[in-house]
Amino acid sequence: MTIQSWTGYCTNVHAGANLEQTEANLKTHAARVQEILGHDQPLGVGLWLSASSARSLLEPGKLTAFSQLMQAYKWMPYTFNGFPFGNFHKTVVKHDVYLPTWWQPERLEYTKNLVTILHGLLAPGQEGSISTLPVAWGKPEPTEDQWNSTVENLLNLIEHLYQLEQQTGRLIYVCIEPEPGCLFDTTEDVIQFFQTRLFPAGDPEQIRRYLRVCHDVCHAAVMFEDQLTVLEKYAAAGILIGKVQISSAIEIRFADLTPEQRQEVLSEVSRFAEDRYLHQTTVRDAAGNLRFYEDLPYVLNEAAQNVPQEETWRIHFHMPIYLDQFGLLRTTQAQIYDFLSEIKRYPEIRHFEVETYAWSVLPEDLRHQELAAGIAQEIQWLRQQLTRSTID
Repeated sequence: MTIQSWTGYCTNVHAGANLEQTEANLKTHAARVQEILGHDQPLGVGLWLSASSARSLLEPGKLTAFSQLMQAYKWMPYTFNGFPFGNFHKTVVKHDVYLPTWWQPERLEYTKNLVTILHGLLAPGQEGSISTLPVAWGKPEPTEDQWNSTVENLLNLIEHLYQLEQQTGRLIYVCIEPEPGCLFDTTEDVIQFFQTRLFPAGDPEQIRRYLRVCHDVCHAAVMFEDQLTVLEKYAAAGILIGKVQISSAIEIRFADLTPEQRQEVLSEVSRFAEDRYLHQTTVRDAAGNLRFYEDLPYVLNEAAQNVPQEETWRIHFHMPIYLDQFGLLRTTQAQIYDFLSEIKRYPEIRHFEVETYAWSVLPEDLRHQELAAGIAQEIQWLRQQLTRSTID
């Protein structure tokens, strides 16, 4: 059977931390997205299940019923977002999204539950991916015991995935997702972890097969990483990209603005300093030096005292991927074009996921009246770009 490539959207955009809410969201929003896109082909969904929802699905009979629901609507859950553990839409999330860490047993248990569920939902012969957090938030630095527990838990997971494939033929891989401010926030961080801690502790070939990378285009852009260099570095290190989250950040190029516009753009971007999520911000000065702020309000407070002249800001706020510019603000959409321009050289990358989870906290003038319409527009845009990338 041919292993298919899939494109879809991540359901972490929908609130709901229990199984009943998850099913209701799918019936309301995913069904409507599919209606807009047309029912002639299955709709790829990157499922987000909280730890509570995952445990519920493993109760007798529930996974079978959930699978029947997927099949009835022609939804293909080809990938899971295993990053957020709890309620991703509570009033304040911020640093809580990085808990539990990978040195805690709860993270391993949750991820194994997702493996079991994904195996039960995938069609025969198809492979699945699960993205996960890059171990922990970056501060404080883990102790050596915590590093050792992290490696032990990941090797336990890899052995679990190996046994699954040996016994059933099912290939599922878990993908570490670098994020600004986390323990791994650049490509080099991930590579160093594999080379200095994972490979010496286990079978490198087995590790490479079952533990991969989730490349989030927005995250790399916020860190001012060149997308093509990211691809080349992972390839050179023998580390596979298991899934790609297609996402876009906010960008401000102060050097392109007049003095009056620089004041105005600060007012515009302040609308995005909301309370639910962290919006990590990296500032590049005229000399190319980088400064990192763990949340947007911190850099805004500095700018209020000294308005930037030649800096470029990139802000971790997932914007609709079809947007290039709005008012005086820009997005990093060009980074998506850069990444996709090289994708045909990497046929092993088969899972693409739109991950604009921030619709609910976008300023109202940037939202669609109907959430499903915005999601459908993003999927349509991505499908067009992927088609062009593979034909050109």
